[in-house]
Amino acid sequence: MKEFLKNYWFLLTMLVGIVAGCITGAMWPGATALEPLGTVFINLMFCVVVPMVFFSISSAIANMPGVKRAGKLLVTTVVTFFVTALIASVIMYAVVRIFPVFTMQPEYEAADPETLGLAELIVNFFTKPDFAELLSRRAILPLIIAAILFGFGVQLSGGPLTKTAGMLKDVTECILKTVKIITYYAPIGFFGFFASLVATHGSDFMTNYARAIITYYVVSILYMIVFFPIYARFGGGKGAVGVMLKHIFKPAAVSFGTCSSVATIPTNLEEADETGISREVSEIVIPMGATMHMDGSSMSAIIKVAFLFGMFGLPFDSGRAVLAIVIAVFSSVAMSGIPGGGGTGELVLCSLFFPSQISVAFPIALAIGDLVDPPATMVNAAGDYVATFIVSRFTEGKDWLSKRNAGVKNKGN
Repeated sequence: MKEFLKNYWFLLTMLVGIVAGCITGAMWPGATALEPLGTVFINLMFCVVVPMVFFSISSAIANMPGVKRAGKLLVTTVVTFFVTALIASVIMYAVVRIFPVFTMQPEYEAADPETLGLAELIVNFFTKPDFAELLSRRAILPLIIAAILFGFGVQLSGGPLTKTAGMLKDVTECILKTVKIITYYAPIGFFGFFASLVATHGSDFMTNYARAIITYYVVSILYMIVFFPIYARFGGGKGAVGVMLKHIFKPAAVSFGTCSSVATIPTNLEEADETGISREVSEIVIPMGATMHMDGSSMSAIIKVAFLFGMFGLPFDSGRAVLAIVIAVFSSVAMSGIPGGGGTGELVLCSLFFPSQISVAFPIALAIGDLVDPPATMVNAAGDYVATFIVSRFTEGKDWLSKRNAGVKNKGN
């Protein structure tokens, strides 16, 4: 019992905080006043993960044996993210074709957002005009690109032999220790966050959105249950599924509780270390995955389009479906890892599919996005951990996990 509590005390306290928060929010409408408890935790995590993303990625690249290996790791990571997001989108499309999710038009206040051009979207997604603007959670993707470039710059200057590479590694370790201190406050933060969430949105589950929301929750959970073991088995071979299941619950709980892939980075890195994933892999795959690995967001994009197609009486035929899947994958990959994603993905989808009805479609898509954010983030962030299995297979060899287990046994003897 003592060993169980030692290993799972953090997960248990998080679950207690989440359940207590849900009960409080359901019973007390004024629980919205508890939102600052959750905001404090999320803000602390945001403040620490911004430098952690930069230092962990640049450190991982800078300390690699050579530029060739770093390039192979990055290409493998991006391809893995793209393929799993495509699979998730196709699955959600198949589900909404069998079980339509359209309903009556809800009464939302119309909005008329500015439609950004493709060129401007690309520039904003990947770059910032000033270095100071990189130091923000709203610029995670440009920050990742800056970290990659800096890491390769260190590689070209001598890589692991440089003092800069050693400094980057030391700072990363110190930041991870800081994160561990912050996580002691997590159960209180989760309590406040969920109490406010349930008190604010609880009634929405009884409105016209209920069918789409329930469909998404069911499909996202089934996706994790069915496909995460498949990915783990493919990436790690025999025994990988059991290892994955042992370590995935903590990142799943953290991501569901914070609605942030970025805030889950420290937990994912910790679980990857305990799994035996090399730091070279985890410190690139997981921070990049917080912004670029968005299986849950891809499924969310499809269900939003299907909902709006049904509401406006448009046929969700094969031609439109293919375009929807392509846009879902690419827009989700470009989303930020902060709660809600900033509405960028919703704006992209609505501007392409419903340009003449965007003032009505956009707020509806935003509302659906807010309500499916917890499970979508859970699929996104927990999937970052699972993705390390696949990337490890192609960079470390298909028997990487068995070698790791053999090393642990030999060390124990």
